[in-house]
Amino acid sequence: MFSAMASRGMATRAVREVVVMGGGLMGTGIAQVAAAAQQKVALVDLSQDILTKAERRIGESLKRVAKKKFKEDPQAGEEFAAAAMANLTFATSPDSALASADLIVEAITENLPLKQKLFAEWDKMCPDTTLFATNTSFLRVADCMKDVARLDRCGGLHFFNPVPMMRLLEVVRIPETSDATFEAMSAWGRAVGKHTVACKDTPGFIVNALLGPYVQDAVAMVERGDATYQDVDMAVKLGLGYPMGPFELLDYTGLDLHKHINDSDPQRAPSPIIDALVAEGKLGMKSGEGFYKYNKK
Repeated sequence: MFSAMASRGMATRAVREVVVMGGGLMGTGIAQVAAAAQQKVALVDLSQDILTKAERRIGESLKRVAKKKFKEDPQAGEEFAAAAMANLTFATSPDSALASADLIVEAITENLPLKQKLFAEWDKMCPDTTLFATNTSFLRVADCMKDVARLDRCGGLHFFNPVPMMRLLEVVRIPETSDATFEAMSAWGRAVGKHTVACKDTPGFIVNALLGPYVQDAVAMVERGDATYQDVDMAVKLGLGYPMGPFELLDYTGLDLHKHINDSDPQRAPSPIIDALVAEGKLGMKSGEGFYKYNKK
């Protein structure tokens, strides 16, 4: 067993072809930064409608990036955006892309049984050299990879939203992750323009492990009536120097995601204010209203 893992680890090659599973905001962002770094990228989602929207979103985002990056040379900006788009393919089935993928990045909904099922299927379909990564925010990477044989080639790549703007990438290793795999994932993260930090497979990794209690305390403060959410946000921004307050952040990441995390963790108490907003369909920026109201455009 050890010799087989070691030999596969020695065969790890630089990542050039990537399959991103999931056409939501995170998957779209990951696909964009990889394509902009001259990676060959297949973005996969079961819904053609989601893929159509993802393609449009990436095209618009690349134009904004090009305008900022090449403000002195618009022609170079157009060529940059066109080259990045040319690196992308969009598919409702991963079958053809899996045959030559160096790396799979899973960015689907935080549904553990579904992640386990998909990784087990991909494990049978991909070459032995393919690396597996999950972008999960709060599930354990080892749990996601429970039924995968190539555990030495598995890890976590936790990006932050919006992916094209946020510089951080948490590279998470499980006990079985080989040094070669960890190094390949970290090198790929740097190649797509991210500052990588290393973390063990601990709940919430680094950022969310620290962020969770902070957001919970802010919500509890408002629910107790100690302060309004507007004043908490302003106090955090002006007093702590944070770019946004906890309730602005909740709206940005999605109140339904926060509720899902709460409901999945028996150690967390339900939040009446979050539950009520979600029940009303007020999920934050993506629905046009959460704690604050937003222009959907």
